[in-house]
Amino acid sequence: MKTVKQTRREAKRLYRLCLVNGLLDEDRARLIVRRVLDARRRDCQALLSRFLHMVTLDRARHTAKVESAVPLPEELRARIQSGLTKTYGPGISATFTHEPVLIGGMRIKVGSDVYDGSVRAKLAALEKSF
Repeated sequence: MKTVKQTRREAKRLYRLCLVNGLLDEDRARLIVRRVLDARRRDCQALLSRFLHMVTLDRARHTAKVESAVPLPEELRARIQSGLTKTYGPGISATFTHEPVLIGGMRIKVGSDVYDGSVRAKLAALEKSF
């Protein structure tokens, strides 16, 4: 029986096999999952669970959610996308949503990084300071 540490190490090794030029190759990930399932290993569930966790974290690091109080024009979207690419590297994809609750400004979330320049957040910080 493998230890948790060995399973994590092996999941990390499988994850690294899925990377091509620093970006996750989904076809390789699918192939690895199929091969692990076909091998009918005893620790298959734990290994694939850890592998899925690492893939999920990778997807979160390469996905940006941009929320704004008003719909953004295309040229501003392109500038935001290029800024995100400059900061986080190639392979980042951005989704733009309209959130009137923000009152003004925008909020950008990439993985665990949150950049909140909305009026709502500034009002909440002001309220907290009183």
